[in-house]
Amino acid sequence: MKTPLFVTTTLATILASGMTLADDDCRDPVADWQPRDALRQQLEAKGWEVRRIKVDDGCYEVKGLDQEGNEVEAEYAPASLRLRKLEIEYDYDDKEYDRSDDDDDSEATSRRSESRTGPDSGIVSGKPSVRIE
Repeated sequence: MKTPLFVTTTLATILASGMTLADDDCRDPVADWQPRDALRQQLEAKGWEVRRIKVDDGCYEVKGLDQEGNEVEAEYAPASLRLRKLEIEYDYDDKEYDRSDDDDDSEATSRRSESRTGPDSGIVSGKPSVRIE
């Protein structure tokens, strides 16, 4: 009779710990939260253009542009203003890259361009995004 109780207890413990690990909400007491303006000033000092700060799952969620003009979405702990998550969407379409300085040998450059065929020529199309967690 002790075996089913042990198995049930062990299973309940594993499930409870799994749910705890999956929970990524901020749990800072509201009394400890810093004002949104403090976070806005901190980010603008870094060169960000803050478009919106809202509360989502107990965290501050920030949307805007970073110092290089890339769209960002970040999540901060409201009490410490510590960065928890950052997503950056790099915009390569608006920037022109001069690759002429990469290789002075024009013959090698022409050989590289001749060997490229089709869509796998290394050209990035669309807007790639990076998620850092």
